[in-house]
Amino acid sequence: MPAMQRMLTSGLPFMKMHGLGNDFVIVDARAQPIEISSALAKGIGHRQFGVGFDQLAVIENGESDAHLVFFNADGSTSAACGNATRCIARFLMDESGKSDLTLTTERGTLFARDAGDGLTAVNMGPPQLDWQEIPLAEEVDTLELPIEGGPTATGMGNPHCTFFVEDAEAIPLTEFGARYEYHPLYPERTNVQVAQIIGPDHIRMRVWERGVGLTLASGSSSCATAVAAARRGLTGRKVRIDLDGGTIWIDWREDGVWMTGPTCHVFSGTLTPEFLRSLA
Repeated sequence: MPAMQRMLTSGLPFMKMHGLGNDFVIVDARAQPIEISSALAKGIGHRQFGVGFDQLAVIENGESDAHLVFFNADGSTSAACGNATRCIARFLMDESGKSDLTLTTERGTLFARDAGDGLTAVNMGPPQLDWQEIPLAEEVDTLELPIEGGPTATGMGNPHCTFFVEDAEAIPLTEFGARYEYHPLYPERTNVQVAQIIGPDHIRMRVWERGVGLTLASGSSSCATAVAAARRGLTGRKVRIDLDGGTIWIDWREDGVWMTGPTCHVFSGTLTPEFLRSLA
């Protein structure tokens, strides 16, 4: 039976998970292929008419332990999602009994491990610092962009724009983030962070995610902010980042940017055929 017909007959099982309030719908497609269209992802992501999420992730079979595909709440795709990767890694480690995993994404191959004390760590790979890789629309200094406030551009498989500010709480992020997400220097739009340096190994950060909006946390944004702060000499390469949803730890090592933090499997459920038909 084709995947869509099967879903319209029996529904679509899913898990709801979050990392520091950055919330996800996770669909496990390893046993049977599942078709997730942009319209279906957007429908599931609606917080009133669907389930609601910051990102939807699909677990597929691959040459490694699993292959991951990500959608934003507006139905667009993303090559990377750090907190969703950590959530899925925790689920797969609990399922398999493994303490180390290899996962593939459009971003590339990522390594995950059990960090102890209920924490999960993922290596998000080396940051992209060249303007073409991020990507930006033209050649500029990625350390300080020709944008008011002189933000730093970083790629973590998705584009980021980090503003260093005196008081992260004082920034009206809904207006601020929406303005810079669509800045012409970012042809694929961008995630926007406002970061306040608390100390040489401590950052307070708030984030606006492209295709989503204001979120309580973002793993890739945390990685990008830590890299930007280290490049600018504001911190070392190992930092604690306090987000609206909690604390994450970032360590920019020679082998990539490691992020470590908690995860939570909130509940499992099934999207009904009635709901899925309304989106077909």
